[in-house]
Amino acid sequence: MSKQFEAFFERLKQATDIRNQSDLARALDVGRAAVSLAKKKDQVPSRWVLALSIRYDVDARWLETGDGSATGEDDEAFERIPKVRARLSAGGGSFETEGQVEGYYSFRADWLHSRGNPRKMVLMEVVGNSMEPELKEGDLVLLDQDKTEILAGGLYAVGVEDTVMVKRVERLPRTLVLHSDNKDYSPVKLTGEELDNVRVIGRVLWVAREYM
Repeated sequence: MSKQFEAFFERLKQATDIRNQSDLARALDVGRAAVSLAKKKDQVPSRWVLALSIRYDVDARWLETGDGSATGEDDEAFERIPKVRARLSAGGGSFETEGQVEGYYSFRADWLHSRGNPRKMVLMEVVGNSMEPELKEGDLVLLDQDKTEILAGGLYAVGVEDTVMVKRVERLPRTLVLHSDNKDYSPVKLTGEELDNVRVIGRVLWVAREYM
């Protein structure tokens, strides 16, 4: 067993009733082969960490890295940011816009405060391929909902009527242009009354990606 997976698995056994890899597969509702592959690659998918932390009420950062405590208490160096059910479409748009919190990820407090107000930040998952190669399906992005002023070249979560998407946003006179990094997608130009139904949700500050 390799070091990263071994350390994660030992912490998991300390804090839960999981005792073997079959138990882990059942808890995650994945095949036994998926656990074997994670062990072989010495990688622990962040989705697994989040799911297990929610199910067993264990601090996700401790479970993933061993830093802090299993309960997440008495650790002022870190702050927890909520991951919401809503997903950002990197395509034509996503109707999954629920703000229900699915769990939390811990970040260094000093890092968060150097970039904005942590209370205004949220994590969302990307679906679709319109922002490849910058953002891929399954990526987890950190949004600062305080940063809604459009800056050239920035990545933003944008709501257009009932859809939520992530795009590069360009502001022109009486026009908002939503650009995709994937050249298979044409820019979306919003003008006139269409602008009344547009809201800039926040700017992308950080992205995490799994390699499995």
